[in-house]
Amino acid sequence: MNDEVYHKWVSYTPSAKFLISPRSIYAPMPESRISIYPMLAVNFIGTLGLSLVLPFLIFLVERFGGNAIIYGLAASMYPVFQLVGGPLLGRWSDIYGRKKVLFLSQVGTFISWVIFLAAMLIPITGIVDVRSGILGSFVLTLPLLLIFIARAFDGLTGGNVSVANAYLADITEDKDRSSVYGKLSVSTNLGFIFGPALAGILSVTVYGEILPVIAAVLISFAGILMIAFLVPEPRTHGLHDAQVRDDEAQHTEMQAGTSNVSDKPGFLEVIRMPGIFSLLLIYFLIFLGYNIFYTAFPVHAANNLAWNAATLGLYFSALSLLLVVVEGPVLSWATKRYSDASLFTFGSFVLCINFLLLFFGTDLITYCALVFFAVGNGFMWPSLMSILSKTAKKEYQGAIQGVSTSFIGLASIIGLIAGGFMFSFLDSGTFLIAGAMIFGVFVISFKMEPFKKRTH
Repeated sequence: MNDEVYHKWVSYTPSAKFLISPRSIYAPMPESRISIYPMLAVNFIGTLGLSLVLPFLIFLVERFGGNAIIYGLAASMYPVFQLVGGPLLGRWSDIYGRKKVLFLSQVGTFISWVIFLAAMLIPITGIVDVRSGILGSFVLTLPLLLIFIARAFDGLTGGNVSVANAYLADITEDKDRSSVYGKLSVSTNLGFIFGPALAGILSVTVYGEILPVIAAVLISFAGILMIAFLVPEPRTHGLHDAQVRDDEAQHTEMQAGTSNVSDKPGFLEVIRMPGIFSLLLIYFLIFLGYNIFYTAFPVHAANNLAWNAATLGLYFSALSLLLVVVEGPVLSWATKRYSDASLFTFGSFVLCINFLLLFFGTDLITYCALVFFAVGNGFMWPSLMSILSKTAKKEYQGAIQGVSTSFIGLASIIGLIAGGFMFSFLDSGTFLIAGAMIFGVFVISFKMEPFKKRTH
């Protein structure tokens, strides 16, 4: 699966050595000289590609033979495999450098969209007709199977979010961390503004949904190029070139027979760090509630509200636009006056109100809920990322972000699968369950008092 809106571009101007040597694409660069804007652009591109298919994915799954439960299972493929790949990629980024792992992750995203495009082009051929009391009635078709495979492959290489978080932690100071993560969220939400809108425009053509998928393929390829040529490697985490490897510190470490690989903490070491486990538990509850919502809402919109793909796209675009406003100037103002912990507590409470409103299910109330979703998430999420990044040492950021990805993945798996089942039995009551998860976060947030002094 987030403080001002940025319309300017600050690019990294490569050195003469960069222009001469292909290896220097991965040459490390002092953090003080690294702009955050290329990384924000990469994040925007990734989100744009993802959100292009968001409005019509439920309709696509149903057309290919699936139902609401199968939609949840298909969506869960990403976090299932991210649970495996996320920690590994995060740890690799600490060892081999952020840029290389970001590049690998983006290539995986590109391949997954190519597989998704193949699902759109092949005939709908039935493989097995299922009549189940648990899963309901559906037909597993070849295109539906390819969607499962595409989501799984994207998840396996989907460490870009955690690595991007670690990258920004590398190049920013503690005092700027909350603001920077707010900007990261802005770039995410800009992608969710333009993605659904672009999908709506492209899907009404004679080519239907195939054009948004082609656009996703092209956009993910653009992300590969941007990482390769515009994102520098921070010096503290990059694999050094031949000249840098000869410096005294590196030479001494090698002669001593030590390995930087063994110095990186594993899963158990990370969760035993002071304050980390409670934050990861909060991560888990947030994403459990989010993913119950993200499974149930498209089905709710299609069946109860009678929305089509264009209307659903408009909803997500409006939500993302509001998030840009909240996480931009509003959050920038708030972070100067309140601690991360206080903003997190306030945001989690407001987000609970959103889920309560969704339960009533009318079009008007659903759109009113957007405001509470934007304010709640806009305050809560950047504050939580800031707290997590400040709780551990810089050299452990990749490992910690990778483990957090595992918690997110586990919550997403449970939430996406459970959301489909819950909606089949509870209908709009599913939103009350999602709200209860966030209310649990709100209650836990009162135990974050130590962070009010450490992060203000």
